[in-house]
Amino acid sequence: MANKLILTDEQEADLSVSFVTQAGNRAKVDGTPSWRVSDPAILEIVPTQDPFSVVVRRVGPVGSAQVSVTADADLGEGVRPVAAVLDVDVIAAEAVSASISAGSPRVAGV
Repeated sequence: MANKLILTDEQEADLSVSFVTQAGNRAKVDGTPSWRVSDPAILEIVPTQDPFSVVVRRVGPVGSAQVSVTADADLGEGVRPVAAVLDVDVIAAEAVSASISAGSPRVAGV
């Protein structure tokens, strides 16, 4: 199943990760997950106090990038990577209001 998040260039979003077994039951991982973005010119990850959650925000132009998170599924001495990827599209925000600016008054026809 493909995951995709669409943000305007004025938005940010909370992300969280959970790990599950093949049967769909919650599972623990060894240590803390590692979060990354594929293009730091478009997105940044802001850590939270919970290592299983972050904030993703746009830092650059509109475009597409991915957020990935990896962890160690082996609760023993070995390492068995488990990962997830989220596609993020940053689009331009739409106008929501308009304003008219007036210049200084002057004598007509001059």
